[in-house]
Amino acid sequence: RAAEWQLDQPAWSGRLRITAKGKVAFIKLEDKTSGELFAQAPVEQFPGIAVESVTDSSRYFVIRIEDGNGRRAFIGVGFVDRGDAFDFNVALQDHFKWVRQQSELARQAENPEQGPKLDLGFKEGQTIKLNIVNMKKKEGATGNTRPRPTGLGGLSLLPPPPGGKSASVCPSGERPSSVSAPLPGTPITDALLAWPQPAAAPTATDVWGDFAKASG
Repeated sequence: RAAEWQLDQPAWSGRLRITAKGKVAFIKLEDKTSGELFAQAPVEQFPGIAVESVTDSSRYFVIRIEDGNGRRAFIGVGFVDRGDAFDFNVALQDHFKWVRQQSELARQAENPEQGPKLDLGFKEGQTIKLNIVNMKKKEGATGNTRPRPTGLGGLSLLPPPPGGKSASVCPSGERPSSVSAPLPGTPITDALLAWPQPAAAPTATDVWGDFAKASG
């Protein structure tokens, strides 16, 4: 019980530091001005006998100090501020939490699991089927199709009918009377857009005229 100590007349006052070397933590009591070591308590386990809390306060503890020659003594230490006592507890807890994690990692490295491992690779000749849904284009969405060329007044130009003859040049250099397709960049005129008119049907007189002229 801290109430049984002479709290108004401490035997020593200074600063407390916690250091670590490997798995062992060291509580060091040092002079607050010169830093000279007054005593230290090695802690190999927490909670444990090296550090114990009193029953009537959260600011006082009993620690086991050692001089390095095998001599040990139990002394009482306390903090004026309750926050410092809280940090003292947390520092020791964090250190030994790290010690447990390192021990667990070392144990797993020495004894890896012997169970079958999950094989996600493809076997020889194995195939998979993917069903891709919701890939239809939205109505009105722009696609990659090319726009159809338009002529004057929005008139669509149809391709030439199958079997049509292409334009040619006579040996003499004169262009034949047939109308050729306009070259790229040529302005479209009404003459080019005009379709050939069907020939007028021959009258009855014309048809029988040939027979009238024939002999006999």
